[in-house]
Amino acid sequence: MEDTIMTIEEVAKYIKVSERTVLDWAQKGDIPAGKLGNVWRFKKSEIDIWISKKLKNGKEKKQELSDLQHLLAPERVLITNFSTKRDILTALINNLSSAPQVKDPRKLEEAIWEREKLMSTGIGLGIGIPHVRIYEVSDIAVSLAINKTDIIDYQALDDTPVRIVFMVAAAYNQHAEYLKLLASISKLMKDEGFRKELFSVDDSKTAYKMLTQGE
Repeated sequence: MEDTIMTIEEVAKYIKVSERTVLDWAQKGDIPAGKLGNVWRFKKSEIDIWISKKLKNGKEKKQELSDLQHLLAPERVLITNFSTKRDILTALINNLSSAPQVKDPRKLEEAIWEREKLMSTGIGLGIGIPHVRIYEVSDIAVSLAINKTDIIDYQALDDTPVRIVFMVAAAYNQHAEYLKLLASISKLMKDEGFRKELFSVDDSKTAYKMLTQGE
C-alpha cells in the first residue's frame, strides 16, 4: 500500500501545532521530512512513528521529573558563574551541607573530593553529577548548579565543558534509591531540548519549576 504524503499544512493540523513550528522542526531535522524541489513533504507512516516515540519519551520524562520532585528543594537550586570545577563543587558542597539530611558537612566535603579523585563525575553533554553514599547522611539530598559559563577543567568523559552540576548525597544503606536517582538524572539530561532550556535559564525559581513540574 502506497504511503500517504502530507504537506506542512496537513502535518500541522494532524499534530495540532502551527505550520511555522512544523517548518522549524523540518529545517532542524527534528521531524522526519524530505524535500521535493523547494517544498517539504512528510510520510504519514513516519509521522505516526515519530508521534509514538514522542509520547513514550514524554511519559519517561514525567517519571524522571517525579523522582526529582520529592528530593529537590527550591533553596538547593543555584545559578552560578564560576570558571573552575573546584569553585562550583565548593559552592554545591556548602549548599548541600545546610540540608537537614547532612549530619556532618565535613564528612560530605571529604567524600565528594575523594570521589572526584577516583574519576571525574562529568558524564558528558555538559553535565556533572558528583555523588556519594556516606553514613553521615540520613536520607537522599540533592543540590543543583546551573553555571552561566563553561567550566573547562571539569575533565568530563567526552571532554565537553560542563554547565550543569547535580550533587547527590545519600545514606550509606540507600544503594537502590541512589542508583535509581542517578539513572533518572542522567536520562533526563540526555534530552537535548530540555538540556538547552536549562542552559538558558537565568533564575533558580524557573529552573526549579522545570525540574520538578516540567514547566
